[in-house]
Amino acid sequence: MPIATPEVYNAMLDGAKKGEYAFPAINVTSSETLNAALRAFAEAESDGIVQLSTGGSEFASGLGVKDMVVGSVAMAEFAHVVAERYPVNVVLHTDHCPKDKLDGFVRPLMAISAERVARGEEPLFQSHMWDGSAVELEENLQIAAELLDAAAKARIILEVEIGVVGGEEDGVHNEVNEKLYTSPGDYERTVEVLGGGEKGRYLLAATFGNVHGVYKPGNVKLRPEILKEGQEVARAKLGLAADAKPFDLVFHGGSGSGLEEIHEAISYGVVKMNVDTDTQYAFTRPIASHMFQNYDGVLKIDGEVGNKKAYDPRSYLKKAEQSMTDRVVEACQTLKSAGRTLR
Repeated sequence: MPIATPEVYNAMLDGAKKGEYAFPAINVTSSETLNAALRAFAEAESDGIVQLSTGGSEFASGLGVKDMVVGSVAMAEFAHVVAERYPVNVVLHTDHCPKDKLDGFVRPLMAISAERVARGEEPLFQSHMWDGSAVELEENLQIAAELLDAAAKARIILEVEIGVVGGEEDGVHNEVNEKLYTSPGDYERTVEVLGGGEKGRYLLAATFGNVHGVYKPGNVKLRPEILKEGQEVARAKLGLAADAKPFDLVFHGGSGSGLEEIHEAISYGVVKMNVDTDTQYAFTRPIASHMFQNYDGVLKIDGEVGNKKAYDPRSYLKKAEQSMTDRVVEACQTLKSAGRTLR
């Protein structure tokens, strides 16, 4: 199945860490953006991850429904059908979920997958993120421990965030300050509470200066060596070999990052990098161009009839899908996952 089974997902993560590449995790909000991501993975011959945020899921359910669970389930079911036509492995993931939305998003989705697994089926989503960056570390980890137990029973991988990603995403605002850098103590406490995989596999979004949204290189100081330090702390805590990378790391807020910084982060065990801001622009740019170039066709100016071929949504959404596809292919190449599908 192109939608990765738990076994395939684990193999993907193991392969990425060993081969020092990472999977682009593409935020999607509609069938068009999902199609762009799937096509790009196939063109790049890369396995990949598509993910839905709380706001993206609500949007996908439609303005008349506005339900995060409904939207994410609908998108997941769509992906299960369409992805069958592509020769790569695709992981379905949900992105940042703060504490006040757990009961309306992640926990119901986990319950759906648990019910599917109990029937002998595969989980609907393969991983979910708990974003505890807005609460104190101990509360963050205690909630993570509870979710990790539920995830393991549903054959799902949990993603946690230790530290703070600056900027704003889907209404979650974080300041740009010293909390952008995960401390050695944070890493050690994470291992103490969540273990080294024996309690269930988890992805760790450790922070090393990351900021969501749009920023130019140099505005925020990325320090990838913090990820190396985290692996060293975990290695010592777990008594592992000197070359072990215990954490499966995630790179959030990568817009504006230099290629050298990205590759350094990957060398320290980053296996997943979120891509959203850049693909949003790639999708929207050709739509804006279409409207400017065909303004007298998309608008019924001075009582005229316009041009149906110009205002047919397919005319500009095809361009948007192609542009986003090209950007996702570029992400696969940047993260070195291109040409490495397990299929």
